[in-house]
Amino acid sequence: MIKNVDHLGIAVTSIQNSLPFYVDALGMKLIGEEEVPSQLVKVAFLDAGNQKIELLEPTSSDSPVARFIEKRGEGIHHIAYKVDNIDERIAELSKQGIMMIDHAPRLGAGGASIAFLHPKSTGGTLTELCEKKGNDVK
Repeated sequence: MIKNVDHLGIAVTSIQNSLPFYVDALGMKLIGEEEVPSQLVKVAFLDAGNQKIELLEPTSSDSPVARFIEKRGEGIHHIAYKVDNIDERIAELSKQGIMMIDHAPRLGAGGASIAFLHPKSTGGTLTELCEKKGNDVK
C-alpha cells in the first residue's frame, strides 16, 4: 500500500534560478542536489515540512522533463508516493489494469527504486512510486 506522499516534482528550466524563490522567499531548506543521468535531469530536493519538493532541471533536450517544459511550461510535473515493496505494487496495479510507464523499477534520485504510472490511468497526473532503502534523506 501507499505509505504517504514522498514528494512533488516540479519541472524548472534552471534549478539555480528557481532556488531563491523556494529557499529565500518560502524559507525551505535545500536538502541536496544531484544529477540523475538515467533520467537526463539534475534534481534539487527541498524540505517543505511534512514532505519534499523535487526541482527537476533537464540536462538534455531529449529529456522527458525538457519535452514537458516545452509542451506545458514550468510547473508541477508529478506526484510521488512512498511504497514498501515497489515490485508488488507494480504487479498489483498492472493486474488492476493501470497503465504503467515502467513495468519494472528503475534507479531514481537518492538511490530510490522508482516506477511511473501513465497519466491516462491516473486522471491526467503523472504518478511515481518510490521505494527507498536505508537512510531516507531524499
